[in-house]
Amino acid sequence: MSAANCLVTNDWICGEYLRSRSQELTEATVQHVGTTLVSVLIGVAVAFPLALLVRARPRLAGPVLGLTTLLYTIPSLALFSLLLPFLGLSSALVVTGLVLYSLTILVRNILAGLAAVPAEAREAARGMGYGPGRMLWEVELPLSLPALMAGIRMATVSTIALTTVGSIVGRGGLGNLIEDALPTFFKAQVLAASVLCVLLAVAADLLLLGIQRLLTPWTRVRTAPGGE
Repeated sequence: MSAANCLVTNDWICGEYLRSRSQELTEATVQHVGTTLVSVLIGVAVAFPLALLVRARPRLAGPVLGLTTLLYTIPSLALFSLLLPFLGLSSALVVTGLVLYSLTILVRNILAGLAAVPAEAREAARGMGYGPGRMLWEVELPLSLPALMAGIRMATVSTIALTTVGSIVGRGGLGNLIEDALPTFFKAQVLAASVLCVLLAVAADLLLLGIQRLLTPWTRVRTAPGGE
């Protein structure tokens, strides 16, 4: 009886809410994950050629990095409002805004990773007859993966947080539940949706860290037996 009463008494922790609204929570979580995944993938697809363009033409570094930084400083509600006349109340509106926010993180980390590739590695590749394209994909990109993955991790966690703002157009995943609960201060819903957002961010960061470790085994510090 007390478990069911927690809805009536509006408790923060309510097992009955989790049981009765499990499908709603699942659907919101799936939408949140989907929006985040699509936004980060598109962000990487846009940021990578931008970073290559800046590296090839250093004079463009100021305009490109300045523009991406400027976009990142625009408040999310203002940015979505600016995009609204072009994209309407749609998922594309939210995804486009999230992609624009991710660019400053991704472009800077891709550039940092490429800049950190040792000059001797490039010289060795040239000596073996590698052209620019082959050197990029087989030498520079693998060696820049730690910085690239760090950027993707930061962009992913940031996007998970910003996705909640998409609730203003009904495309905010868990943010929809938070916004719906605030007018009546439905404590269990606010807490459950907020905790799920945090868990999503932690899980995504750990997953990407694991992928990074798998893709960059040479970065692991090996300790000899006996600590020598």
